[in-house]
Amino acid sequence: MKVGPPVEPVAGSSRTGRNLPAAVAVGLALAAVTIASLYFEKVIFLVVVIAAVGIGVTELVRSFEERDIKVPLIPVLVGMAAMLTGAYWGGPAALVGVFAMTVLVLMIWRMFLGTENYVRDITATVLVVVYPSLLAGFAALLLAHPTKGADLVLVFIATTVASDIGGYFAGISLGRHKMSPTISPKKTWEGFAGSALACMAVGGWLVAWLLKDDIWKGVLLGAVVVVFATLGDLVESVIKRDLGVKDMSSVLPGHGGMMDRLDSLVVALIPVWVLFTLLL
Repeated sequence: MKVGPPVEPVAGSSRTGRNLPAAVAVGLALAAVTIASLYFEKVIFLVVVIAAVGIGVTELVRSFEERDIKVPLIPVLVGMAAMLTGAYWGGPAALVGVFAMTVLVLMIWRMFLGTENYVRDITATVLVVVYPSLLAGFAALLLAHPTKGADLVLVFIATTVASDIGGYFAGISLGRHKMSPTISPKKTWEGFAGSALACMAVGGWLVAWLLKDDIWKGVLLGAVVVVFATLGDLVESVIKRDLGVKDMSSVLPGHGGMMDRLDSLVVALIPVWVLFTLLL
């Protein structure tokens, strides 16, 4: 093992190794783009989502390539864009139908490239088509609501982002008990408690303010979001550990890769969509 001098921390970095000023600046820029596109023209926001998920898909495919797992990038990106646009204009049936056709086309596509490692490659391909592509389609379903689409998306994003912010600050100040040391050593139960409080507070506030509905529904939304956002973060941590990478990329300074921002969002989307459908 090569031993060298201790690495000096990067200026502005926090105890967790994150460059906090860069992370805050990028976070504010993403928030500005999100809000501006949502309330100016919903189709522009749909394009933003397709671009963000496309970057995440590209990161996953390139990480698989490092392990000699072949996933056809262009067909996967085309299928992802078709799923999101289909969900926005055609609803759940279009989302499921395009997903099934995308998987079928990709299975046939890979078949003509040879039989060796077919099962391994197509399994990884279907994983990318589901995570994040299919899951992101539920953002398009929320967006398509005829009167409250922008508000529903904003409530979902803000509540989910609150999980990351609350967990971060609670974790670095109070974190003692590891949640899952083998998967994500920095994640603690104290951080999870901070995430839960932040999610329920933001969810209750925004549901009452933006959606003009009962606070308890927003608190319930926050409780559901924190569970699935945390599980989404852990799922991506497992994938990165299996692939031997720390971050999917460095496209977002202070955050890592796009998938490092999308991981909790895409996993929380389905239960949020179900809750909004049933309660609101």
